Amino acid sequence: MAEPRSRIYHRSRVAETLREEIGAMLEGELSDPRIAVCYVTEVAMHPGNKSARVYIAVNGDEEAEKATVAALTAAKGYIRHELLERMGVRRVPDLSFHIDKTQKFNARIEELLGRSKRRQRFAGGENSESAAQPEPVTRETN
Repeated sequence: MAEPRSRIYHRSRVAETLREEIGAMLEGELSDPRIAVCYVTEVAMHPGNKSARVYIAVNGDEEAEKATVAALTAAKGYIRHELLERMGVRRVPDLSFHIDKTQKFNARIEELLGRSKRRQRFAGGENSESAAQPEPVTRETN
């Protein structure tokens, strides 16, 4: 059975509010030295709004990503308490922090597509490029 649109709309609004508030906390309120420069890319709410996955993008290597996730998991209680006060709701969903790898995947796909385009250009050789370009037209005057 399909879920009512109002429930889906409410879930998306709550997710957007969580994304904004957690992002604001990451920008300056959390002072753990393990937290690298990062931002919230998406918050995915589970049906029933009891839990949410917070996807973050970290500027750094894998070690910085792991340290940041560990620090955010350790600060989960503080983050939920702050969200409770800021949002003015009865319950804040249980949060789980995950690294957003879509940017890395997109960069890798772009790299592979660029390689294949270059291979196609070089495999076709110079003949295919010259055949694609029309010869210049000259005017004859009488």
